[in-house]
Formats: sequence, structure tokens, C-alpha cells
Amino acid sequence: MIETEEQARAFCAERCDPPAMERLDRFITLLAEENERQNLVSSGSLQSVWQRHLADSLQLLDHVPRETSPWLDLGSGAGLPGLVLAIARPDVHIDLVESRRKRVEWLSHIKAELNLNNCMVHGGRLELVETMETAVITARAFAPLAKLLQLSARFSTRSTVWLLPKGRSGAQELAEQPERIRAMFHVEQSITDSEAGILVGTGRPALK
Repeated sequence: MIETEEQARAFCAERCDPPAMERLDRFITLLAEENERQNLVSSGSLQSVWQRHLADSLQLLDHVPRETSPWLDLGSGAGLPGLVLAIARPDVHIDLVESRRKRVEWLSHIKAELNLNNCMVHGGRLELVETMETAVITARAFAPLAKLLQLSARFSTRSTVWLLPKGRSGAQELAEQPERIRAMFHVEQSITDSEAGILVGTGRPALK
């Protein structure tokens, strides 16, 4: 379990090359500056940004083979986890979906500022995004599980991996789903929060 900023930074450094770590440092600076203009993350969480946001995002990399691509990040918001993943892994393509205008502008700004040619920002509701097959689908605080699956199933295939950080609600949300959905997923312990879990699943959900 990661308990300090030093541990969190070391965890990220194990999964990034030095240029990526420099980009993450720059991202932190820009995030703090933008947080003064719009509430991207809670101000208190910036005191432990490596643990709460960066390591929390990059732990998802450990659940899929390194070459897995493309990824689809739903409700990217401040860029967590999608933008952080794109910064860390320039060899992986990541599509970021965000409907709120100011956050779309933020994501686009960071993409340009850090020269992230491996990600694309889709500004608009997920329902309006053109269907595409993705290898990994991620979402952090996007929607309750049932709604999330309903909206995003069309982007998945039999081999798509779902990585859904769900905080403390994950196990309960999964328990409330039909058996066919429960069979798809299991809960992994988050390494950044002893009370949080990640719903990990594979396949295309059968919703009917």
C-alpha cells in the first residue's frame, strides 16, 4: 500500500521513463494553476497529488499487458486517469471523452502543452461519440456501474478490459448487478487507498 508522496513518486517512476516523469511534474504545476480557475480536484488533494491522483491513475497499467492499445477514458475531467496515462505511456493511444466545456478546454490545452500526440480529446456527451473498438475502457467517477455499462458497451469487444476505479462503492455496486455482469468483473484492491477498489472485467457486457 502506498502511504507517502515519496512512495507514490517512486511507484510512478517505475512505470515511466525520465521524460515522462518530467511531463508529470509539469502536469502537476499546470493542474494546481488551473485548479485556481476551476475546481478540477479538491484543493486538499493537491498536497498528496502523487498518491491521490498520479499513482492512483498509473496503477491501472498493471492490469493489462504493456502493449495494449487503444484505451478509452470516460468522463476524463481533470485528466484522471486518461491524461496521466497518456503522459506516462506515449506508445499507447488514449481517447478522452469529456462533455463539460471548460474541462474539454483544459484537456486540449494539456495535450498541446505537453505535445501528447497519442491522445485525442472528444468534447461532447459519450452518446455522440462515434463507435469504435477499444482494448481498454477506463472511467473514474463517471457514472453508476449499470449506466456506465449501458452507455459504453458499444465500444467494447469480447477481449476489452474494463478498469473502473470505484472508491468505496465498487463492491456494493457490483453486488447489485445481474449475475451475467457480476460474472464479468472482480474487485481489485487499490494500492493508494485501503478502502477503495477497482472493478476489473473482460468482455462485452450482455445488457439484456
